[in-house]
Amino acid sequence: MNGLKQRVLIDSQAPNKSTGIINGESSNILNWDDVRFSWAYPKYKRMLGNFWTPFEINMAKDIKQFPTLSEREQNSFLKIIGLLALLDSVQTDYAGKVADYLTDSSLNALMIILAQQEVVHNHSYSYVLSSIVSKSKQDEVFDYWKNDPILIKRNEFITNGYKGFVEAPTVEHLLKSIIFDVILEGLFFYSGFAFFYNLARNQKMVATSTMINYINRDEQIHVGLFEKIFKEVLNEYPSYRTEELYIFGKETFKQAALLEIEWGREIIGDHMEGLLMSDLEDYIKFMANKRAKQLGFDDPFEGYKTNPLKWIIAYQEVDRGKTDFFEQKSRQYTKTSDANGFDEL
Repeated sequence: MNGLKQRVLIDSQAPNKSTGIINGESSNILNWDDVRFSWAYPKYKRMLGNFWTPFEINMAKDIKQFPTLSEREQNSFLKIIGLLALLDSVQTDYAGKVADYLTDSSLNALMIILAQQEVVHNHSYSYVLSSIVSKSKQDEVFDYWKNDPILIKRNEFITNGYKGFVEAPTVEHLLKSIIFDVILEGLFFYSGFAFFYNLARNQKMVATSTMINYINRDEQIHVGLFEKIFKEVLNEYPSYRTEELYIFGKETFKQAALLEIEWGREIIGDHMEGLLMSDLEDYIKFMANKRAKQLGFDDPFEGYKTNPLKWIIAYQEVDRGKTDFFEQKSRQYTKTSDANGFDEL
């Protein structure tokens, strides 16, 4: 297996433009007009353009609404926050470890921004919880990952998928860890996101759903970044484009989707107003097919090429600059149609 060498602090003998995405040579001096990958700078500008902080979001209405939610809604709300806090904490660390092995200084910069955004995501969970529950309850929520059996199983799936790369950085382990990254950021959050968007659809906890929307938007960009890195590594190391890798990718996405469906049954069940578990299962399988396709794998599930949650697109694709930020009127009353309500593979 090809091992990975860590970036050097500075190399006066190497060019500014790296000679490879990994295991290449680079001065480590960042000049955006002299980088290896033409897509890096547009990605950088987009990530900067999405900058936000939790302080911008007025939680006043959510503070009043949370006690009026049903007991099931409250429990699901808190469990999802607990899951998100754990996974985004892991993601912050993983992004930094990947950055250590990306030769190109522009990609290292993108990883640092990605890690900073994950820190903001974690801050947002603290911000939401400190607004609506006591400090003792907040501490309890942040410890859910230690005690809930379904969360433990899901989390171990991701952390075990990262461990190979962290403990033995090789090309193969990097590629496989990126598959788990795309699962974390592009699939494992999605039943939770659907829960929050469904609350907003019913005029509940709109401020929290706004924050979730910004997190969702960041995560989609992160998935796109790791997709690019995955493909660039395979372009430079084509011998790793093996049948074993593609079987592994397809089967890993399938296993991940089944874990996400199990989690969806835990937090949604059969009694959530406006959100059928059968539709959520189809949505998760649709998203698994979509993410697998992004990395070049066959669909883990036959069919499932159309998003069954037609209404969710209106909540996923809100433009901050075109929305009444605190009142969120466009989020509350957006109508879906065939044009904006479908997302097809």
